[in-house]
Amino acid sequence: MQPTETNIFLKNIAQTSPFPFLLEIERAEGIYLHSTNGNKYMDLISGVAVSNLGHQHPKVVNAIKEQLEKHMHIMVYGEYVQSSVNKLARILVENLPQHLNSVYFCNSGAESIEGALKLAKRVTGRTELLAFKGAYHGSTHGALSISANEKKKYRFRPLLPDVRFLRLNKFEDLNLISRKTACVVIETIQGDAGVRIPERKFLEALRKKCNETGTLLIMDEIQSGIGRTGKLFAFEHFGVEPDILCTAKALGGGLPLGAFIADKNHMDLFTKQPMLGHINTFGGNPMSCAAAAATLEVILEGNFLNEVERKGEKIENLINHPSIVEIRRKGMMFAFEFETEEIVGRIVENCLENGVICFWFLSCPNSFRIAPPLTINDEEIEKACKVINEAIEKAVKLINNDQS
Repeated sequence: MQPTETNIFLKNIAQTSPFPFLLEIERAEGIYLHSTNGNKYMDLISGVAVSNLGHQHPKVVNAIKEQLEKHMHIMVYGEYVQSSVNKLARILVENLPQHLNSVYFCNSGAESIEGALKLAKRVTGRTELLAFKGAYHGSTHGALSISANEKKKYRFRPLLPDVRFLRLNKFEDLNLISRKTACVVIETIQGDAGVRIPERKFLEALRKKCNETGTLLIMDEIQSGIGRTGKLFAFEHFGVEPDILCTAKALGGGLPLGAFIADKNHMDLFTKQPMLGHINTFGGNPMSCAAAAATLEVILEGNFLNEVERKGEKIENLINHPSIVEIRRKGMMFAFEFETEEIVGRIVENCLENGVICFWFLSCPNSFRIAPPLTINDEEIEKACKVINEAIEKAVKLINNDQS
């Protein structure tokens, strides 16, 4: 008997949890995923903040096809001049503060964090790294070292030394930043912690303290960037600029791509003492860069970013139930908090059974997330919110019945 696709997946593909969703997806278009058994699902998590333009956006697909006709990978990062890579770099720096003028392309968010940490050490000559409680920056050793969830870390110790954690919005913790500190790394909007939003005054004080101590401020916009919050990057909401900006996920328009961006005078330090201070093979892949350039062009056109806030507000107003403890939102980046993890699990299951994909947070299990494609229309919003409200009501009733 021939093994099924699910059998192969479970037997031959390395797993990340004991309970994957196990949807057999045949194709995707817009906000929808289509399974092999004919079911259709509204992807309200955008592949976890990746598909900000939905799936198979025609402009992105056309850009990939055009680049495919020219060439795919031709050389390791940083050796050849390639037009799609140049185009993407130019779009990024033209839409960023003047000092963020040099882009190092890599393959993922975790890689962008790794590069940023190395750059901060190289620029400052220091070793202390400060991050925030609740932070998630990736699963590679450096990124995991500055992530806060000890349940995800303890089996892999020892990790990087000289790492300390601050508390978000606790001004007194900023006194831990000193002339020994190479960098402070902060998610501009904490994602995995359940969409935790910093106070503007706190970010201003953080920026000031970094300036006073010669510490580099790294902002992780891997989840919150590329239009997700109604700005190209979330730091634009706060009037505070990073020394190094990390981006990935939605940047590649569905293809693997990450980047860290800094001042060229700092980035040039990777070229000497030692030469090739940071290298990779596939960073700046021309296919990914072509897709990314097309993605940014769509997002930066016309009224696109203003619509993100309008749609986000509409969703927030439509999803309502007395059992919701709190809704945390910036643009179209949502966390819906409930009393227990059990309720959240039931809600996610109920939504999936009715064709809507929501997801949970690793470090905030009593909240569920949605981050819909920014291209979702009003009719789709109303349909999805109706399913979510019904899923919440069903979950609460089941829990109450179980307890009675």
